Amino acid sequence: MKEQLAPARWYRIIPIVFITYSLAYLDRANFGFAVAGGMAEDLNITKSTSSLLGSLFFLGYFFFQIPGAHYASHKSAKKLIFISLILWGALAAATGMVSNVTSLVVIRFMLGVVESAVMPSMLILLSQWFTRKERSRANTFLILGNPVTVLWMSVLSGYLIDSMGWRWMFIIQGAPGIVWAFIWWKMIDEKPSDAHWLAVEEKEAVEELLQAEQVGIKPVKNYAEAFKSPAVILLCFQYLLWSLGVYGFVMWLPSIIKSAPDMDIVTTGWLSAVPYILAIGGMLSASYFSDKSLNRRVFIWPFLLIASIAFFAAYLLGTTHFWISFGLLVIAGGALYTPYGPFFAVITEILPKNVVGGALGLINSIGALGSFIGSYLVGYLNGSTGGFESSYILMSIALLGATILTIVVVKSPEQAR
Repeated sequence: MKEQLAPARWYRIIPIVFITYSLAYLDRANFGFAVAGGMAEDLNITKSTSSLLGSLFFLGYFFFQIPGAHYASHKSAKKLIFISLILWGALAAATGMVSNVTSLVVIRFMLGVVESAVMPSMLILLSQWFTRKERSRANTFLILGNPVTVLWMSVLSGYLIDSMGWRWMFIIQGAPGIVWAFIWWKMIDEKPSDAHWLAVEEKEAVEELLQAEQVGIKPVKNYAEAFKSPAVILLCFQYLLWSLGVYGFVMWLPSIIKSAPDMDIVTTGWLSAVPYILAIGGMLSASYFSDKSLNRRVFIWPFLLIASIAFFAAYLLGTTHFWISFGLLVIAGGALYTPYGPFFAVITEILPKNVVGGALGLINSIGALGSFIGSYLVGYLNGSTGGFESSYILMSIALLGATILTIVVVKSPEQAR
């Protein structure tokens, strides 16, 4: 019976959310391709400056998470994402027109500021449409925009850089965001009561069930009280360490692959896409079984541990066996993405609705700080050591820490009773 609750939500809301987040995710990963594809030489970017530029996005992302999440939660997620898409598309396209490092610094930082609102706003929007038993799957379809985007972007970026250069890659990949903003505004509704395409009984059934789920959650007066919660604090640190591993991997995978002997940019693009095929399958499977069992914990920490072990094995292997190392990186990439749906479902299930927006913003903000640290340190270590072994160790240790924190903070169904 519950599986048939307003089924139109899945094919009306989810595709729009998926495409929107896919477009918003492009600028995080395509910078790594631009660096590997000639941008560094054209703009005289040193290796240390390249690391800073790659990570500056996440610094802007860090500072504006909580205000964006608060606005989305108390005003309108729909409006905030509409504005963000237009500004993001313009800034992403402008990256292809820069002539010096200074303007690139400003654009990378502002991209992070503009996009900081998108992820928490999307999660809040989905929490207003999907119940607890559906939320991990709904979140996963949103976050699938991440690996799916990197999958097709990796291949497309390789071809665009090879045929047109890195400048046109940015322009071509930035423009669709502006167009899509108007489609988003036309197609999306803030909550079920706004949807003309749902029957009155369906609207009432969804909203009654969502309100009933809030009854069992311990009240929290305000953000200050929520931010003092041990669970929220530990989830912040967990997500920081996890994000350090994810974006150390995403930002620098093209450079790692491109460094192999006789490797061209097109082949780099194809090989960079492979880990995300595994990630898509892992995310769909984990979210399905997580919702079915309502056991979030067991679908988070084992995958973070697998990624940690894979990076450590790549470190032990060294640089002499490229294809074995590449296989380990594929496993690490797939495992890194698999737990996202269950993880974000946990946050909306342990806090009341009035503070969940701020908590999501805080956790995502601290995660962005981890992304900044990861993308900067991995790039710095790669450049200063002339190899990738040190960055593998860094990501392995960070993910081991994230594994331990997950085990500590996320309760199994038996512990929650």
